[in-house]
Parts: sequence; C-alpha cells; structure tokens
Amino acid sequence: MDSRTREQLIFEAHRKSTGATYLLWFFFGFFGAHRFYLGRTGSGIAQLVLSLTIVGLIPMAFWWLIDAFLIPEMVRDENMKTIRNIEAGRQPGDKSKLSSPPPIQPQKLDPRVEEIRELRRR
Repeated sequence: MDSRTREQLIFEAHRKSTGATYLLWFFFGFFGAHRFYLGRTGSGIAQLVLSLTIVGLIPMAFWWLIDAFLIPEMVRDENMKTIRNIEAGRQPGDKSKLSSPPPIQPQKLDPRVEEIRELRRR
C-alpha cells in the first residue's frame, strides 16, 4: 500500500461526520455530547455542568441553539486538524511521530520469473 492510500485510510478512520454531530446535538446536546465527539472536552464539560444545574438550564438552551449554527465549522476545523496531523506524520490525537515501517526487501526469485516480469513490463 502506498503512502497516499495509507493517509486516506487514516483520515477516513478519524474523520468526523456532520450528520453524526447533529444527531448527538439533537438528542444529547444539553449534555455536550456533540462537543465531546468533536474533541472539545472543555466546553463539553461546561455544557454538562450547566445542564445539571437548574440555573444553568436557561443559558444552556441558548448555547444549544447557537451550536446548531456552529456545528459545520467545528466539524470542518476538526477534520482539517486531522489532515494537518497526518501530513505532519502523526496519528490524530497522538503526540508522537509515526514511525514508518521498514521497506520490504524483494525476495530473489528464480531468474526465469524475473525474466518473465521484465518482458511484461515492456
């Protein structure tokens, strides 16, 4: 597998979905589930604490509605962060550098096989 395909597979595995984020926002938005999903744990904890207090329910309702308009940008930012991490050679969410596997040394085959391969390349 070449490096480009590998990078695409890593991105697809870590890509955040706008649809999934909206589902989390609609059903569990008062608890900050959509923010936890997008890696924004600080504001997710704030939403969770506010929703558990009676006084915090009113500001939380406004925050919940405002988040409906902010979700596409938050998803785009998270996906761009994933792309930058992949380009820098790191796994998303990882602080260490990726170590590329050692190159695979081709085995020496029968000379006739090598000759056939050379003929096919022409």
